[in-house]
Amino acid sequence: MKRVEGKVAIVTGAAQGMGAAFASRFIEEGAKVVLTDIAEQKGQNLADSLGANAVFIKHDVSSEKDWNKVVEHARSTFGDIDVLVNCAGILSLGSLETVDEAEFRRVMDINLVSVFLGMKAVFASMRAAGGGSIINISSISGLVAVPSSSSYTASKFAVRGLTKAAAVDYGQYGIRVNSVHPGYIDTAMLEGILSEQEASENSLLHRMGKPDDIANMVLFLASDESSFATGSEFVVDGGFSSSRGAGTGTD
Repeated sequence: MKRVEGKVAIVTGAAQGMGAAFASRFIEEGAKVVLTDIAEQKGQNLADSLGANAVFIKHDVSSEKDWNKVVEHARSTFGDIDVLVNCAGILSLGSLETVDEAEFRRVMDINLVSVFLGMKAVFASMRAAGGGSIINISSISGLVAVPSSSSYTASKFAVRGLTKAAAVDYGQYGIRVNSVHPGYIDTAMLEGILSEQEASENSLLHRMGKPDDIANMVLFLASDESSFATGSEFVVDGGFSSSRGAGTGTD
């Protein structure tokens, strides 16, 4: 039997990068997946390539109305939701002095408020299903601060805290909530910001991470193999957070 056979999953930020890797792996392992993103054409193309068990819906993750539409679409298409992966997010660089209020609020809306809205939207369906797994993609910046990332760091630390709060409140319903903390991963988000060499210098394994490295962890958390794991941080950073004194590569 495949590892998430028959499970219904929603993956945000699924048009490319880590989200696309998560959606693809879920399909390979037997799930039915609703992919969401604001990048409509890329998302639709990926869903089409994944076959009949994948559908795409355009989605502004900072909109409660859009979240309700996504959940309704998932339930009407595939049934009650077993897995939610809150992956959508943006990177914004700048110190506290250089980031203006509008940008700070934009980062919070996309990186944090979206997680709150997504969890809120799926709880009823997961209770109806008898439980579920919510996986919130935080960051190493939710564990340690790196230079010039004040708003991003604040949002990712908050995702970590919100994850624990949800785990405390909803464990009684069989709903598990965990956060994943990727290190430097080879995606479009880091293009022009961090080279592969710089990322390798910040890894005890001397390489940049790949989306599949994170997909392996997310698949584990989505599956019943992790049935006793909730309220926890799962770090996949090549050892960066264990040796951050070596430098960040972002100066």
